[in-house]
Amino acid sequence: MTVLDRFRVDGRVALVTGAGRGIGRASALALAEAGADVVVAARTVEQVDAVAEEARRFGVRAEPVAFDVMEIDRLGELVEVAVARLGGLDIVVNNAGGSFPKPLLDTSVTSFERAFRFNVTTAFELTKQAVPAMLDRGGGSVVNISSAAGRMADRGFVAYGTAKAALTHLTKLTAADLAPRIRVNGIAVGSVATSALEMVLGDDAVRAAMEGATPLRRLGQPEDIAAGVLFLASPAGSFITGKVIEIDGGIQVGNLGLGLPDLEPDRP
Repeated sequence: MTVLDRFRVDGRVALVTGAGRGIGRASALALAEAGADVVVAARTVEQVDAVAEEARRFGVRAEPVAFDVMEIDRLGELVEVAVARLGGLDIVVNNAGGSFPKPLLDTSVTSFERAFRFNVTTAFELTKQAVPAMLDRGGGSVVNISSAAGRMADRGFVAYGTAKAALTHLTKLTAADLAPRIRVNGIAVGSVATSALEMVLGDDAVRAAMEGATPLRRLGQPEDIAAGVLFLASPAGSFITGKVIEIDGGIQVGNLGLGLPDLEPDRP
């Protein structure tokens, strides 16, 4: 086996959430290109259909599933699709997540808990549901898409950053529980040029500032993250578990300044 062969995932079945666009789409296509059959899961029918069609061009099977991961009690259905239609499950990519930045005092308990549920609880439950199917195949690999926001303190990210920090630690804890048969790793993503950032990237000055604050002087592309997903999910990463790889352009502090002001004392 050559070193490049170790990045192949022929005959394996992968399930990717949030796979309709951005990092999820790129990850599903990277796994398909490397030989895996894929379950493409996201909320929008047109998006999952399109990504599944792209994946099939690599000669693999692809099943599109329009699904909202926030329906926690139904997450097991995604595993059932993988097993029933593709014959099993070997790889899970917990990519679905996100949260809109807000100042602390504007962040309600409801939105804070929703961020945790969306970014952490969904990954916890889908991983748990996938374990029996993975063990039926002898083991497997889980990759959680976390964020650099989970290790950096910046204004406006109290909900999102806290949730991603929890996802990072969940990765380490589940890896301990599931070793040696199932590996669990994560990627702490930096600023990536996806639709999630389109509202700020449309401003050339903001984009230039973000790039200037990134040591590699550019924003990430979805394919940068997808390459990390493939590495961690494939035999190339077979001696790695419980780790979170930082794919973030080298940032040590936040590069998206929201310009939130200091708090002012109440005045009569």
